[in-house]
Amino acid sequence: MAFALDHVVIAVSDLEAAVADYRALGFTVVAGGSHPGRTSHNALVVFEDGSYLELIAWKSPNPAERWCVEHEKHGEGLMDFALLPEDTAAAIAAAKGRGLALNGPIEGGRKRPDGVEIQWQTGRQLTFDLPFLCGDVTPRALRVPGGEVRRHENGVTGIATVSVAVRDLDESMARYRAFVGGEGAVEASCTVAAAGLRTAVVRLGGADILLASPDGESGDAALAKRVRERLATRGEGPVSMTLRLSPGATSIAFEPGRTHRVPMDTAS
Repeated sequence: MAFALDHVVIAVSDLEAAVADYRALGFTVVAGGSHPGRTSHNALVVFEDGSYLELIAWKSPNPAERWCVEHEKHGEGLMDFALLPEDTAAAIAAAKGRGLALNGPIEGGRKRPDGVEIQWQTGRQLTFDLPFLCGDVTPRALRVPGGEVRRHENGVTGIATVSVAVRDLDESMARYRAFVGGEGAVEASCTVAAAGLRTAVVRLGGADILLASPDGESGDAALAKRVRERLATRGEGPVSMTLRLSPGATSIAFEPGRTHRVPMDTAS
């Protein structure tokens, strides 16, 4: 079963303000809608490669939802990320057969501003070094729009890398192997002594997941600092992204205030 990077979840305090900021950074942002039975609503930044950023906010607190609780405790920023399976139930069953516990399939959905209702199924991870699964029940084109909304003034065409803070690199590599089976190449780990990190890469088609765990007591690189801060405050999870640019586009230094505390850089 093949997997692709589906989307990255960014928690924000004020959805309208976040939409305005991402548009100011050169992104095309479209309204997503609201989630029935929940207090959340969202907007999307969809890329040519089919992946997207989900800007999500809450109209009122929802103590039953992990993302909402995390946002209230830790503020804005990267929250989670999802893979797209060919078949959600089959992917969950396969991962369980390889010894990895996942919850699901769990029914989910969204009502778009035009009234169209869409449905999906998720498989939820138990440890947050992993992504969750998000597979469509209604056609994916209803959830993830195409056409001109995928073109961005800043030249971004997709998500190249999601970097993830993990406590034990070897354990996380084993979990990823169980999660994706033979459909994702989990590359051997290496030590980046100057950064104070051990890293490994999970390759999923056009996107990479970079796993990073502290090695030693210090590390001056920006990624090492983010990894240590994430593990100390929130535990395992995504810490930064690299976005892919169209050929000839100029590298971008995104303003952290406008990204709502999401570290982003770009690569051609």
